[in-house]
Parts: sequence; structure tokens; C-alpha cells
Amino acid sequence: MTTSGSLSPRSLRTRRLLNSAVTVGSVLLCLLLLPTRVPGMEILGVGPNWVLMWVVAWSVKRTAFEGAIAGLSLGLLQDGMTAPHPTHAFALMLVGVLTARLQKQRYIQEDIVSVALIVFGMAVVAETVTAIQISLHNLVQADSLYPPLSQVWVYHQRVALSSAILSSLWAPAIYYPLNRWWEKQGLVEPT
Repeated sequence: MTTSGSLSPRSLRTRRLLNSAVTVGSVLLCLLLLPTRVPGMEILGVGPNWVLMWVVAWSVKRTAFEGAIAGLSLGLLQDGMTAPHPTHAFALMLVGVLTARLQKQRYIQEDIVSVALIVFGMAVVAETVTAIQISLHNLVQADSLYPPLSQVWVYHQRVALSSAILSSLWAPAIYYPLNRWWEKQGLVEPT
């Protein structure tokens, strides 16, 4: 790990700019991949949740607050690309906080398999938060455009399982390069 004291101010500024570009670029890539449906990369019409994978990759070695901010930011960006109701921000904030808390408690080791398991669980959590929001909307608003509660929860099971399977399988493709980059830059502890 390189210390910032041994680098010139210009070199340090360049490193920060490059790190910011890689981080923002990876977020934009995940946001652009979200609506993309490549043949063979979806189950029952559901694709991987790229944004959730990014939030997990970010939160694994960071604080719960940083995970929450990442989840909120990406959730609002995702809401901007889709419909704001139900919001993705709550689910992704919860994912960021829970992932950071899991890692801080050392319930799990940090490796590719563990990250895939975390992504699986967090995908189920995120889809459940979304289903709860739809259910509450149905209960509060009589002329809701969403399907009835019984259909919401049947659909939730299908979507949650499909999303969890696909996201956990693709999680290493997001986690591994980002984690290596952040380790190389000294932004997270090496494994």
C-alpha cells in the first residue's frame, strides 16, 4: 500500500481522479447493463441486478454509513431510469448497511463465494422491500395500478429467486475487478 506522503501533490491528484473515473465508470456501466437483456442471461424474464451487485461490492469493506450513501445514490439513479414508485433507494440503502454490518461482524470471510452468497441474500432482501412497498401502495390506495396482494407475493417469489440466482452468479464479474482496483489504490484493506 502506498502512502500519500510519498507521492507528489500532482501524482496524488491524478490517482484520485483516476480512481473517481473508475468508480463512476463502473457505476455507469452497471446502470447501462440494468435494462439490457442478453439472450441466456435472464430467468423467467428477470435479469441480474447489476446495481445491487455494485452496492454489495462497495459495502463489503466499508462502513455502514458509506454503504447506505452508496445505496441511496444508486437507488435514486435507478429510480431516475425507471419509475420512482416503488423506489429502489430504500432497498439498496438497506443492502449497503446490511452488507457492511455483515462484514464488520466477521460472520463471513471475504472471498468470491462469500460475496456471491451475500449477493444472493441481499437480492432477496431488496426484492422483498420492493414487494412490501407495492403491498403498502395497494393497501393505501384503492385504485392502485399494481396487481392484487396475492399476485404481488406470488410474483415476488419468482422475481426474488430469479434475481438472486442470476445476481449471485454474476457477482464475481463486478466484485473481483473493483475490489482489486480499490486494494491497489489503497482505498480498502487487502484480503
